Amino acid sequence: MRGPDSRRPTVPGTRLFSSLLRYPSFRLLWFSNLFFFGGAWTQTLILGWLVYDRTGSELLLAVFTAARLAPMMLGPISGVVSDRHHRPTLLLVAAGWAFVAVAVVAALASTGHLPYWGIVVGGLCIGLAQSPSQPARSTLVMDLVGRENLSNANALNSIVMNMTQIVGPAAGGVLISALGASTALWVSALWFLLSWLLLWPLRKVGSASAAVPASVAHRRPGESIWESLVGGLRAVMTNRLAAAALLVTLAANLTLWPLYQSFMPVFARDLGLDATGLGWLLTCGGLGGLAGSLVIAALGDFRFKGGFFVVGTAIWGVLWTAFALSRSVPLSFVLLGLGGLASSAFGVLQTTLLLMMTEPAVRGRVLGLQELTIGVLPLATMVQGATASLFGVRATAFVGALSLVVFLLALGARTPDLLRYSGADRPNSAPATHHLRTGSAPAPVYDRE
Repeated sequence: MRGPDSRRPTVPGTRLFSSLLRYPSFRLLWFSNLFFFGGAWTQTLILGWLVYDRTGSELLLAVFTAARLAPMMLGPISGVVSDRHHRPTLLLVAAGWAFVAVAVVAALASTGHLPYWGIVVGGLCIGLAQSPSQPARSTLVMDLVGRENLSNANALNSIVMNMTQIVGPAAGGVLISALGASTALWVSALWFLLSWLLLWPLRKVGSASAAVPASVAHRRPGESIWESLVGGLRAVMTNRLAAAALLVTLAANLTLWPLYQSFMPVFARDLGLDATGLGWLLTCGGLGGLAGSLVIAALGDFRFKGGFFVVGTAIWGVLWTAFALSRSVPLSFVLLGLGGLASSAFGVLQTTLLLMMTEPAVRGRVLGLQELTIGVLPLATMVQGATASLFGVRATAFVGALSLVVFLLALGARTPDLLRYSGADRPNSAPATHHLRTGSAPAPVYDRE
């Protein structure tokens, strides 16, 4: 494989996929993510279907979902691990763990020995492969492509998320209908295996033996995990811009994401739509998000990323206030599609900004804190569910979305530097991809600025 050649002129029409075309190691990571998250979405639907089919209990389904999402709370610890160890190796462990976990569940289902608690434990094990690996997965992107290409690379990763969110559940449903749940689980297990195989060539990226992140070199000898956690928290609290970006992530997961993740069936029923209509409604939002990610990828290293992040998230909130009030089916489809388009500014740039605003030694821990802010989603969903039962889902959605918009207006007024932030205030990182060669060990460069 060959690293990018900065002397070659840019071919028209290639900017959109520039990170995939220029960086062979990022291309491997991107396709690995495609299979990993495709498998994650597919098995989540299959296991959820198994739980409800066998128990008929919404409560037991909620318990399974909570167990599946619980590893998000390990975000800070995962960030410490990401900063201390070789990130490609961590992703290899995560993909291998996911393959084994799903294969065991599939084997139990095939032999008729899969009880309800086995599904719950299986969901927890798969969650332990997915959520704790996110800091290493996201930080590795910057290691591979550098600062100037980070927006494009993260947008391309967001495209993966949107595609798998659309295709994965649909594939799971088709597999269950055509082959049965146990066979469908075996297929999703193979997706994790393919993800692992694509990561294997990256196992030596960074050094001639076991690559060590720059954070390890910067860590004090004998530093404990607690001291590392405190160091990561201090890095955010003393960085006004990073703290503001993290607050936006927290606010969105408290207000808007619970609505989209949990209450869309209620909106669909209120609009007079059946299950097929609900599917098209969700697909419309996913297509909007996909289009937005393509736009951001095409922009490349654009200016005012912070303003794009805040304003795009605010527009997303405004569109949700309108969606909460809409009684028209066509208008609701349009609003949700436009909402998906606006939400891509939040989905892509929240990680991009945090990586750009922080030093290499703490990036994993900072993204671990981001994972923790996302981990409030189950609790926020329960609170909004209780509120919706008292005041209705439309009133709950309107107040939640409006609260996010008001918060963002206040944040923008108080932190105008965030709106002007373009990500050009730090030196460029040297992508590790420059040192990836086939058949030989790479040079000792990893996560360096």
